[in-house]
Amino acid sequence: MNGFQALYRRELAAYFSTPLAYLFLIIFLVLSGAFGFWLGGFYERNQADLSPFFMFHPWLYLMLVPAVSMRLWAEERHSGSIELLLTLPISTATAVLAKFFAAWTFIGLALALTFPTWLTVNYLGHPDNGAILASYLGSFILAGSYLAIGSALSANTRSQVIAFISSVTVCLLLLLAGQPLVLDACRAWLPNPLVDAISAISLLSHFQAIQRGVLDLRDLIYFALTIGTWLWATTVVIDHQQAD
Repeated sequence: MNGFQALYRRELAAYFSTPLAYLFLIIFLVLSGAFGFWLGGFYERNQADLSPFFMFHPWLYLMLVPAVSMRLWAEERHSGSIELLLTLPISTATAVLAKFFAAWTFIGLALALTFPTWLTVNYLGHPDNGAILASYLGSFILAGSYLAIGSALSANTRSQVIAFISSVTVCLLLLLAGQPLVLDACRAWLPNPLVDAISAISLLSHFQAIQRGVLDLRDLIYFALTIGTWLWATTVVIDHQQAD
């Protein structure tokens, strides 16, 4: 546990050692506010809720979270510091978890800094705060899923650019998997059980279910399995590379 804490603190502090962290926070806050209030038609709807605000989070994370995850392992491999990191008295799984949770904490901080939006909607009306809280939780675990995917793909390359592009691509595919356009196309040449399976892996569908204020255990299990599976894949990739 001491090894986990030490690496977690080191990684979290590293995010704030350069101006890029503050730039990320500013971009996230500005874009989330702009998308929610202007593009989402918050005032035109004349309804006190944050549905427009959270509606854009999957697409906002699509670019910003891979920008965070691309450096998790690709940078370590490119600089050669991964060998030094893995000589520490901690397991590969512990290192993977420490780096993941440090990055997730950083993204969670960015999300937490949007709390004035919650205060604003309460000032303007009487929203369903339970649904808003569920949406915050859904947004946070959705970001964690993106981050876990990015972690595994970052471990597969020395190039942060390749890690970024591959993460965006995979996350986009998982977002669109449950959309009618994709499912209708799949039904033309796949049996219904496979089409249902494709629909079930959609990140967007599970996030939208939580955003409605319903914390279904199936959605929570889905996100937990997504995060766990991709972090396990990260560990396997790194162990395999070290064995070679």
